[in-house]
Amino acid sequence: MLLKLISCNVFQREASWCIARSSHVVDPEYTELGEHARSAGLRQLIQDRIDATEASGKAYDAICLLFGLCGNATAGLKAGKTRLVLPRAHDCCTILLGSKARFVEHFGQAPSTPFSSSGYLERGSYFLRTSDDGSASVQMGDAYQALVEKFGEEDAKFIWAEMHPENGDSKAVFIDLPQTRHLGYAEKFEAKAKEAGKQSVRLEGDIRLIESLIQGNWDEKEFLIVPPGGAIEGVYDWDQVVRVKRD
Repeated sequence: MLLKLISCNVFQREASWCIARSSHVVDPEYTELGEHARSAGLRQLIQDRIDATEASGKAYDAICLLFGLCGNATAGLKAGKTRLVLPRAHDCCTILLGSKARFVEHFGQAPSTPFSSSGYLERGSYFLRTSDDGSASVQMGDAYQALVEKFGEEDAKFIWAEMHPENGDSKAVFIDLPQTRHLGYAEKFEAKAKEAGKQSVRLEGDIRLIESLIQGNWDEKEFLIVPPGGAIEGVYDWDQVVRVKRD
């Protein structure tokens, strides 16, 4: 297959590792990690990249999006004549851990727990991802508004409070993938966490979702496939996460 990959550069090393081993021809393009600061802006940026891919004249079999829901940034993205494929993930934490199940296991009780990876230390101006929109400060932004629209103001406040317990910020998690372990970022993270007065926790990462996306192994339990002309909408659960927008 001929695939277009549009990805945040927080995954650039991991994606490059997978592309080098893929049997498919993959044209990668990366957005800057800082674009997550405002989800509406990131959404427009990704849509512009999708539209530019369609206008390129190349007959891609699919446009692969290496993003999660990312504070609602991928909700509303539209496919043109080429199908879109993206992981069923709330954010890059699920992608770095390798499955929704592992995300729920480690973050289900405190989804706002700050986390990091080699990509965050290498590409970001901060060492922790601490908000739903990827910025260095905690902001509600589009993710909270989506809950209001779906459940109403009172229920949204309750859901948000349950998802963002105040004691979650005492711990800082580093997701350590074998493919980038040689870079020594886990040790650098631990030093930074100590300086910030946080308890450092290291979790084993898994490249399997990134590899499956790039290899074209799109199990629909783990990936959303958006047909030509379709659009993405958020589900905000632990299972589907995203789906094709209903008319």
